[in-house]
Amino acid sequence: MAGIFFAWSVILITTGIPLLLLLPAWRVNSRLAFALCVFWDYQLLAARSLKTESMRVYDALREKDLPKARQAVSMIVGRDTERLDEEGVAKAAVETVAENTSDGVLAPMLFLALGGPVLGFFYKSVNTLDSMVGYKNERYLYFGRFSAKLDDVLNWIPARMSGLLMVLASPLFGFSGKAAFRIYRRDRRKHASPNSAHTEAAAAGALGVQLAGNAWYFGKLYEKPSIGDPTRPVEYEDIRRVNRLMYGTSALALLVIWAFWLLCVTFTRLG
Repeated sequence: MAGIFFAWSVILITTGIPLLLLLPAWRVNSRLAFALCVFWDYQLLAARSLKTESMRVYDALREKDLPKARQAVSMIVGRDTERLDEEGVAKAAVETVAENTSDGVLAPMLFLALGGPVLGFFYKSVNTLDSMVGYKNERYLYFGRFSAKLDDVLNWIPARMSGLLMVLASPLFGFSGKAAFRIYRRDRRKHASPNSAHTEAAAAGALGVQLAGNAWYFGKLYEKPSIGDPTRPVEYEDIRRVNRLMYGTSALALLVIWAFWLLCVTFTRLG
């Protein structure tokens, strides 16, 4: 009950503030309201942040500074990083960019298209709650369960759309579309979350590497299945590659959304 109260408190505050600001803004000046929407839309999409933070890991690995790389990757992953070697650090960075292509970019983009910043903030509040308390450990198993399950519901469609769009984007941006589709079909369900493995599987196939596997969280080793085939070790250059794939998938998603809205406007006018 405490976890449910906590979650709804965060959701109502996070969603209510932009709603209360936008309603009078539209009445006062539509251009002001539009500018506010654009600013919030920019804040809610995490593509540049993902690239910036993951490239800090890339720079540290290129400089052969493993402690710095571990520190950099600890800022964007939930796992313990002090045990990771160079390949483990690179793999963690690749995984988080791949997974957050859905959570941080495409899913918010879809909710923004459906309901503007208000619905965008609603999604981001739930997704952030899951990142904060949605863990299956002694501390958060019950307190974070509602947040985790609500995030699963909201991401069910976006995760699958993101995985398919990443497969389609792969050959357009210099990756193997055939391998991306094969690994996506085979490994997209290899995760405790019903949504997290979709883009990870597509990215693993596109890059030709193996992701996921066992990881340490809060001092405890969790056994997790691997995603993809170990055709070669994960290297720090894969961080640059997965960022290119993330941007390509995002651009393709934006084109799909624009096309959908153009069709909606066209049919509305014809009607």
